[in-house]
This record gives sequence, C-alpha cells and structure tokens, in this order.
Amino acid sequence: MNLEMNDNYSQIRAMLSLSKASLKALRRNPSAIIFNILFPLIFIIVFGFISEGRFSIEIAFMPGTDMNNVIIKNLKSVNSVKFIENLSGEDMLIELERGRIDAVISINKNADGNSIVLLKTSKASPERGNVFKLLLSDIVDKQNLADSKTEFPKNVLKEEIVEGRKFRTIDFILPGQLGFSLLSSGVFGTAFIFLSLRQTLVIKRFFATPVKKMYIILGESLSRLVFTISSSVIIILIGYFVFGFTLINGIVTFGNMLLLSVIAMIVFFGFGFIVSGIAKNEAAVPAIANLITLPQFLLAGTFFPISNFPEWLQPVSRVLPLTYLNGALRKISFEGAGLFDVKGDIFIMLIWGVVLYAVAVRVFKWE
Repeated sequence: MNLEMNDNYSQIRAMLSLSKASLKALRRNPSAIIFNILFPLIFIIVFGFISEGRFSIEIAFMPGTDMNNVIIKNLKSVNSVKFIENLSGEDMLIELERGRIDAVISINKNADGNSIVLLKTSKASPERGNVFKLLLSDIVDKQNLADSKTEFPKNVLKEEIVEGRKFRTIDFILPGQLGFSLLSSGVFGTAFIFLSLRQTLVIKRFFATPVKKMYIILGESLSRLVFTISSSVIIILIGYFVFGFTLINGIVTFGNMLLLSVIAMIVFFGFGFIVSGIAKNEAAVPAIANLITLPQFLLAGTFFPISNFPEWLQPVSRVLPLTYLNGALRKISFEGAGLFDVKGDIFIMLIWGVVLYAVAVRVFKWE
C-alpha cells in the first residue's frame, strides 16, 4: 500500500508546493525586499538625479592624426578632457554613435600646409559635444592668433555631427544594479535559506516524506527565482518610466533582459550553495558571502566602466561573471542585441556555473 502511494506521489506537485510556501516566506521577509529592490533603487535614484551633473569629456583621436600638433598638446593640459585609446577608427565611430565617447578628432595637413582639425560629435552626447566644440574652437583661435604673422591661419576647424541615440547615465547604472541585485539574491538568499533549513532540521523532516532531494532544491530555488525576477521587473519598469532607461526594442528587449536574468540567477545559485555548505552557522554567512559579492560589486563595471580602472586591475575584472552579465544587459538594453548576440558573455557565465556547481556538490551538506 505504501509503495503504491509512493508510486502515485507527484514530485512536481510537491516541488511547486514547496516553492509556494517558500515564496510566501520571502514576501514576508523585510531583508529580502530591501536587498532585492530597495538598495538597487536607491543607487538608481542617486545616480539618476545626481550623476548627470558630473563633467568629464571623453574624446579619441582617429588613426593617422598628427599627434605632434600643438593643438593636441594644448588639449592634453585640460583636466576635464579624458583621452580614450586603443580603439580602431571603426570602433571610435561606433562608440561615438552610442554616446560612450563625446568627440572624435583628426588633425592632418592639406596641400596648402594648413592643419585641418576635423571634429566629429554625436547627437547621442550633444551637451558634452557642444562644450568640447567651444573648448577646441578657443584653443584653435588662440593658436591662430599666436601664428598671426603668417598670411593664412595654420589651423582650420571643421565639424561633422553623427547621428546617434543619447546614452544616459541611467543606461549604464541600471544594468549594473540589476546584475548586482541578481548576484546578491543568488548568494545571500540561497545561502541563508539552505543553512536555516539544515539547522532547523526542516530538510531532515523532508526525508520522512516521499519528496526527493533534487525536488527540495528545485522547489526552494524556484521560489527564489520567481521572487528575484519579479524584483527585476520592478527595477526595469521604474528605470524606464521614471528615469528614461533605454529599452531599444521595447517588450522584446524587456523579455531578453529577463531571460538573461534567469540564466544569471541559475549560475549565481551555485555561489549560494557553496556558501551554505561552507558556513557552520548564520553568523559566518555574511563574511563568506561578502568575499564573493563585494569584489564583483566594485570591479565588475557596476558603477564605472572597467576601462577606468588601472591596467593591472582590468584582467581581474574580466574574469568575474558579473562583468559579463552587466555587459550583456547593456548590449541588450541599449544596442538591441538578442541573446544570440551576447552568446560569448552567456558562455563564460555558463562555464562559471559548471565550476560552481561542481564545487557545490562536494561541499553541500544536508544535515
């Protein structure tokens, strides 16, 4: 009779029941709401209202530019101008169209011996482009005044305006905060849940039921996944409707961001399983979890492009899984990339997932 009951027992139904109960517990947990929704929104609001006021102009020089020209030497003395290097001519124009750099310059001499200063700006970054145009024009005029003994001015300024979408601060910050929210939920949420279930002997009681171990894990993970993706929906919609966050292809882009978030959460669960297996008690969880999350929070391009970091630190940033999630989210939201277009980023995250789950299997404890 018992064997018959076990044969008829639905593991899927049991898993869904566990998920439902766990999801109710998450909704009643203030810390879960704070870490998944409130903290990311605070950062988004701060950067949404304040960061637009920072003043920094990023420019690049086209290949073949006369780098010994006095105009360039004068530009390098301006503190608010940052020079972007190691980009091809094609990449410069792409970055200019996206608003990631504010201007591109080329300086070459014509047949008359005059220097033609060609300035390319973009409608994607009109404010900084216009400020830089005034700055460059002033430098050119002063240099021509200094060389006024000649019959013709030595430097002639020309401008081209490139079409492009405006890249706002929120378009950089929101994907980073969304990525960190997913990482924090995967690490802290999973670790605390399974450690608590083990210490309170809830998992041990599950063993007295026909529910298999795998379905216990799937049930708890599913509830965390539903809760976190719901939080992601709230973050994206607030960013879009309140701060003008770019969803270039509308609902398609929104859907791709959520699908990528699901993939990332599944990978980040591996960190949580490892922490819950290593930690001996709840007091040890924050210390171990912060060792995982804090370096990624600071180094994975959450607030600033990793190109801003010292060169010796950038290889470390390019190893972290959150770096690839943040980059992929930005490509999808602003550039209109699909999941196939960011397959390289997804592949690296999946490699991390394989490694994490291999370690988690070895350290995970049921009792």
